[in-house]
Amino acid sequence: MTAPLPSSSAAATPISQDELKAQVGRAALAYVVKGEIVGVGTGSTVNKFIDALATIKDQIRGAVSSSLASTERLQALGIPVFDSNEVEELGVYIDGADEIDHRGFMVKGGGAALTREKIVAAQSRRFVCIADASKLVDTLGAFPLPVEVIPMAARRVMRQFAALGGLAQVREKDGLPLVTDNGQHIVDVTGLKIADPLAFESEVSQWPGVVTVGVFAHQKANVCLLGTPEGVRTLDFA
Repeated sequence: MTAPLPSSSAAATPISQDELKAQVGRAALAYVVKGEIVGVGTGSTVNKFIDALATIKDQIRGAVSSSLASTERLQALGIPVFDSNEVEELGVYIDGADEIDHRGFMVKGGGAALTREKIVAAQSRRFVCIADASKLVDTLGAFPLPVEVIPMAARRVMRQFAALGGLAQVREKDGLPLVTDNGQHIVDVTGLKIADPLAFESEVSQWPGVVTVGVFAHQKANVCLLGTPEGVRTLDFA
């Protein structure tokens, strides 16, 4: 009896999310300006970019980092890290996103570094977002919105979100409120649909006690490198 031939339509081995992150991390090297200082974000996807950046570290002056965790990783790989106050302007900032829509507006802050991320983004001429395809959404809000707040304002800010239909809670670590690199707390908000990110960011940023809201609309992405099973997809935003 002849054994059946293997099916030509057999499914290929799926690409892991970790490999998708590595793909976009490597692809982001094309946006690094040689001889300059690069802005570097925070998170698991950015860690893949930092590892890739180490392969061309002799071609850049160094980096400005948005978190202590990224700073430690950069320095461990021999990449000099500058304080943001030492640098007038950055050519490019490369960071991930928890959500990104089709206009380049993002929700960020899952790693609790949103304030420093927004500062470095504002210091950069270009924002290149690196993410896997699961982060692309039609409307922001499915991912819990991080908001960095001064601790004494947390409950009042939570009530203000409740008035907008959101359910807010203070992020905890080891049973206690998480403390950011800036010494503040994070409030995470669910139940929102952010149809107008620019107006939403402007409004919440004015609430007393809010340090930074995790909507990146005024500092939106100029480019998104999206990791897909078919390869890296480039989204350009006006």
